Amino acid sequence: MSIPRLLDHIVIAGPDLPSLIEWFAQRTGVTAAPGGAHPTGTANALVALTVGGERGPRYIELIGPDPDRADATLPTMFGIDALVGPGVQTYAVHPDDIDATVARARARGFDPGDVRGLSRRTPAGELLEWRLTGPSAERLDVPFLIDWGDTAQPGTGDLPTIDLVSFVRAEPDPAVLERAVDALGLGDGAACIVTGSRPRFTLELRRADGEIVGL
Repeated sequence: MSIPRLLDHIVIAGPDLPSLIEWFAQRTGVTAAPGGAHPTGTANALVALTVGGERGPRYIELIGPDPDRADATLPTMFGIDALVGPGVQTYAVHPDDIDATVARARARGFDPGDVRGLSRRTPAGELLEWRLTGPSAERLDVPFLIDWGDTAQPGTGDLPTIDLVSFVRAEPDPAVLERAVDALGLGDGAACIVTGSRPRFTLELRRADGEIVGL
């Protein structure tokens, strides 16, 4: 089983959120629950992840342009403005101390970006707040860091679920990415990196009927 130990959530993005939700449902049999809108001009829908049937603080975030945004310009978050279809873009991990992890990475020669606050309201009006680094559209291969503080991690909420089988990053030369990830100092909690013919994320999920699908 190849799953980063500190995985918080996997980001699947697309240029149109309703189409992204439909795409995911067709492949997995699961319809993501509305999550809410962000100040970045994006909105999301969520699916909680189980591992071996056991629920944990992990989820999939389907994210795209907020259909109700005032500005028609496509948001740049997760490279959405350059997408022509759905794709696994990046993921987040939750270190015990986000500020210490950033400082350690910078001391080791990799800058994961400044820690900043972000928020969204759920469809029910609840305010969720968290802190995160980046992510930079240039380094979506490296996980961004997240700290939920006093907000309950969304993967533990009332969401539809699907079982996570594996989540890896393929690279023609894994050593290049490994150096950046190792600078975070999170060991096997940060990434599962394998050798592949081209850079890409491979996500395997188990449907309710037992079929394993790759995204």
